[in-house]
Amino acid sequence: MSSQPPVSQNCAFCGSLFAGQYFRVGGQAACGNCADDAKLGQIKDNQTAYMTSLLLGVAAAFAGLVFYSGFTILTHFYIGYVALAVGWLIGSAMMFGSKGIGGLRYQVTAVLLTYFAISLSAVPIALAHSSQQLENPVVSIPLLILLGVASPLLALASPIHGLIGLVILFVGIRIAFRLTRAKPLTVNGPYSMVG
Repeated sequence: MSSQPPVSQNCAFCGSLFAGQYFRVGGQAACGNCADDAKLGQIKDNQTAYMTSLLLGVAAAFAGLVFYSGFTILTHFYIGYVALAVGWLIGSAMMFGSKGIGGLRYQVTAVLLTYFAISLSAVPIALAHSSQQLENPVVSIPLLILLGVASPLLALASPIHGLIGLVILFVGIRIAFRLTRAKPLTVNGPYSMVG
């Protein structure tokens, strides 16, 4: 990690201005108070960090849904391991959005986003499949969403395939859960402001 003076003169965690010196907390420029909090393991979560994390998590979930369903539609192969990439994408995006702040609410959000991204990918796949077989498919959007959410359990109609799918889904969810856990942050500094 670089100890170069920050481009911005504000703390990445609380937004306060630096006065003569700064610290690095988890690679982010921080004020003395936030550095002290991080040393005590108490970097404060805030609504802005969570909302940014949520926004990026939703964007990653949508991208994961599009990738997972698009891959399946184009190749006609169900490769459940793509769920692992979706879990990683969502967890990574959320941690980037929160600037490394994790915790239980981030983990629960990541789990839900990962589940919905993977399970709802069944909707565009089913629509693509039905449009190829029927000339005028009649669909109910709420019913499709409900079936999409339930699709991992409905797949158990084929026990071996369904169970493998659930295990892969669980591993994808676990990846997102682990990535968004609260982590101890490294604190370096103080560094002098140059300029």
